[in-house]
Amino acid sequence: MIPLFVDCQKRRIVIFGGGDVAARKAAYFAGVAEVAVVSRSFVQKILDCKVIYKECDVSTESDESLVAILKGAFLVIGALSDTAQNNRIGRLCRHLEILFNNADGEHGDVILPSVTGGINYTIAISTNGSSPAISRFIREHLEQEFPALDEMISLQQRLRTELKHAEPDQQKRNAILWEVLNDPLVWNALSADFANAWNLVKKRYLR
Repeated sequence: MIPLFVDCQKRRIVIFGGGDVAARKAAYFAGVAEVAVVSRSFVQKILDCKVIYKECDVSTESDESLVAILKGAFLVIGALSDTAQNNRIGRLCRHLEILFNNADGEHGDVILPSVTGGINYTIAISTNGSSPAISRFIREHLEQEFPALDEMISLQQRLRTELKHAEPDQQKRNAILWEVLNDPLVWNALSADFANAWNLVKKRYLR
């Protein structure tokens, strides 16, 4: 598989399932995409999301009925407790050439990674479905290890602009940017106050 970042704004996402797994998937897309959740019942977390609800017992529906539900979908997610029904939906999606993610059953053609990010960055982690726990472990480790990552990106952007005027040698500019990234004093300052961190960088690296 090839990792991609895809703009799902205004895309139709259909999620089959009404439990906690489906709730996590719905929360992943809610507020950005047009999300429809199909299930016999829904946990409160789903009811609290900005999604469209369709009460439906998939096991009693014909393929033709499910195809009608799938119409216009950009991505479909199988999050039912019934693996056979997830697989059935996946086969219909393959026939219709609709992207499919299977939470439990035969692999689809889309994996939803563990995601962390901020204003300036997005990091997605996946073990190709082998160990979601490890994906979560890495995500949480990154969040704890680099709490000021957003601020560092902003600082690096500002520093690059300053260096283009102050240092004509690109290799030297790159070396300075790298030194700042590896400077624990700068990271510590960023955790407290951006202005103080920037003043520190100017004093140490913009002479």
